[in-house]
Amino acid sequence: GPAGGGLQRPAWKWQVLSLFSLCGWGWVSGQIRYSVLEESEVGTAVGNVAQDLGLKVEQLAGRRLRLGSEESRQHFAVRLDSGVLVVSERLDRERLCGAASSCVLSVQVVAENPLQLFRLEVEILDLNDNSPSFPTARRSLRIAESAAVATRFPLESAQDPDVGTNAVGSYRLNPNSHFSLDVKQLQDGKLFPELVLERALDREEQPELQLVLTAVDGGSPARSGTAQITVQVLDINDNAPAFDRAAYKVQIPENTPVGALLLQLNASDPDEGPNGETQYSFGVHTSEAVRRLFALDPHSGEVRVSGELDFEESPFYEIHVRARDRGVPEMEGHCVLQVEVEDANDNPPEVLLTSLLNPVPEDTPPETVVGLFNVRDRDSGANGDVSLEISPSVPFAVKSLQNHFSLVTRQSLDRETTSQYVVQLIAQDGGSPALTTSLTLLLNVSDVNDNPPRFLQPSYDAFLPENSPPGSLLCTVSASDPDDGDNSLLVYSVEGHVQGAPASSYVHINPNNGNLYAQRTFDFELLQVLPISVAVRDSGSPPLHANVTVYIFVLDQNDHSPTILHPAGDGDVLTPERVPLSAPPGYLVTKVTAVDADAGYNAWLSYRLLPESTEPSLFHVSQYTGEVRTARVLRDTDVAVQQLLILVADNGDPPLSTTVTISVALEEETLEESYKPRDFLAGTNEKPDLTLYLIIALAAVSTVALATVTLLAAWCLRRRGRAAASPRCCWAAESPSRDFFNHSSPKLQLCSDGTLKYMEVTLRPTDAQSQCYSTCFSPDSDHSDFTFLRPCPPPGTLPRERGAFLSAAGTLRDAGQVSAEGRRGRAGAARCRPPAPPPRGAEGRVSRLCPPGPTWGV
Repeated sequence: GPAGGGLQRPAWKWQVLSLFSLCGWGWVSGQIRYSVLEESEVGTAVGNVAQDLGLKVEQLAGRRLRLGSEESRQHFAVRLDSGVLVVSERLDRERLCGAASSCVLSVQVVAENPLQLFRLEVEILDLNDNSPSFPTARRSLRIAESAAVATRFPLESAQDPDVGTNAVGSYRLNPNSHFSLDVKQLQDGKLFPELVLERALDREEQPELQLVLTAVDGGSPARSGTAQITVQVLDINDNAPAFDRAAYKVQIPENTPVGALLLQLNASDPDEGPNGETQYSFGVHTSEAVRRLFALDPHSGEVRVSGELDFEESPFYEIHVRARDRGVPEMEGHCVLQVEVEDANDNPPEVLLTSLLNPVPEDTPPETVVGLFNVRDRDSGANGDVSLEISPSVPFAVKSLQNHFSLVTRQSLDRETTSQYVVQLIAQDGGSPALTTSLTLLLNVSDVNDNPPRFLQPSYDAFLPENSPPGSLLCTVSASDPDDGDNSLLVYSVEGHVQGAPASSYVHINPNNGNLYAQRTFDFELLQVLPISVAVRDSGSPPLHANVTVYIFVLDQNDHSPTILHPAGDGDVLTPERVPLSAPPGYLVTKVTAVDADAGYNAWLSYRLLPESTEPSLFHVSQYTGEVRTARVLRDTDVAVQQLLILVADNGDPPLSTTVTISVALEEETLEESYKPRDFLAGTNEKPDLTLYLIIALAAVSTVALATVTLLAAWCLRRRGRAAASPRCCWAAESPSRDFFNHSSPKLQLCSDGTLKYMEVTLRPTDAQSQCYSTCFSPDSDHSDFTFLRPCPPPGTLPRERGAFLSAAGTLRDAGQVSAEGRRGRAGAARCRPPAPPPRGAEGRVSRLCPPGPTWGV
């Protein structure tokens, strides 16, 4: 564009115009040359172009004076107001002209109207504005320590963009003990520095030297530049690796884990590179055991544990190690590593069983040796001191003698209580922490025949209906033996005699299972209770025995019909009963008395008047007493002789019966009544002596009974405190014999007028064995016919005895009917089941014995 004002035109148009002007007018003659210092400030005047070209200042604007080329306008500018050429940007000679000795810029000036082209030259003068510099500020020289003295090592020359005197003029080297500097000048004038080795190098003494090379130019003031030269002394293999010590000692516990660092060896080699690279290895004198237990790192020299160390196997190891460099030739050094293995408590005690008595007989006395043991520990010192303990709560103890132990019994054994013992032996050493080892023994206790068999019950009760066929199962006795094996193998047998005959003739027992069978048929009327002694023995050596009594109660069957005791028939002639016609209703004609050889319900009799009688409506028979009384007032029209047919039946199933015919004669004359109505015994004044005698007898019997009770009670109380077994006493708590003494007093039954109806006295048998009875009353005991008595379980044979009672008519009745009904339970407790109660209003009492026992009624 124009240097001053005016319209702007494209640059290419001005170039075209200039070209035509040059072609038309040619170049302006006369070369104008200016000079300016580099680095001059912008606006610095270079020269007055208008004046030098002969142009007037006031015409410069009109002619639009300007610089012609782009390069000219980049560096310079023309002021139109003064025509001065000024610097338009900061000039750098080194950038514009480089290392040329002369730096001249061509400037074209164009003036239009008319068009003229002027050519100017501007020389850029050098200024010492650049310091010398080296191509490499830091340089490394590798010189072998074997290099000879006076050896030269060329260095790089410094560069300085300035020229002339401002260029590099000299070099200098910092003071050092090995090198000097020699500077040569080439034909082109450049300086070439060299290092000269003045003293031999030693890498081990000084592996590296730091040199500073300085280049200085000739400017004023002078500028300089430096280069850092590092001389690396190259190594030669002139030193062998060397360990700190010839021998190392290390202590290590034996329980050191695999991989633990034992020691790091360090062999120093002052050489460098391969000459100083040390590799470690085991020496030729290192054993294979050491090579298995230790590992050596070839590069770091670390010695580590590679196997399980065992003090007990070897407490000391010696390791030979060598260090070898990689120089040529190789050089090596040696050392010895002595390893002491310290004992650790790593071995638990060992319990060795030498001998053992198993099983141990249960009769082994205390302090008997049943086992021998040996205890050892591979550790040493306190770690090897072992103590042995035994588990508590076992009847065994441990006795020691150094490291030998014996197992002894400390108390008696009982296989039946404990048949096997788990004995744990605990061995503990004295280490810290202590190690323990346990040995578990299963000691079996062998059986000894020290327990006799025992029956499950103190006695057994068997109930057998009479007339049962032989071979009937009576009961099963069972015994147990806490012993083992043959000592508990039981055999049953029947022993003793019954009524002079062997017990085996009555019963048979299975020797293996205790089943008891009848050998014959039994008759209740002949035998009610049969005590059998059953023995059991084990198969031990010697065998042990036990006995138990089995009470066989024969149960009554209704196999006997009632027997008429009164009235007694004299052949076919019946003695008539005489009744006055004036007898009121209820007049006692007679009393039918009957007995039944059976017992219990089978002997419970009832009386009934059959319709076949002559006048059945005239008389009435008491169902339970058999008393025949008038039912209404007698009349003259009644038949003088009445035939009464009375049926006497028992309560069996099916019932059995007997009939009796009574002849009754009705008479006109008045007779003294032998029997008053509703009074069984009358006229106590008629026989006062008989009543007196009976009362005296009763008092005597009561006195004897009371004395007997007192003596038996004292004897039983004295026996209760004894530990040995004794025969059962009737006073024992479980025995029902107390009822016998409670009901042993005489029982009187009087008529309404005070006369004796009957008296019942119950006595003990004369044999040496105790008999006790419980009295059982029916719910309506005041009007029943009999009193039911029942004995305690007899310890021996009960002989069958019969009793009787005396009626008012003077007839002796059989009262020995017995029954074993109601006896239940294995404990032998007496329980009596009362029969069905008779109707209210019946007179008299029925005596019943359950099971049978001696009863006498007077």
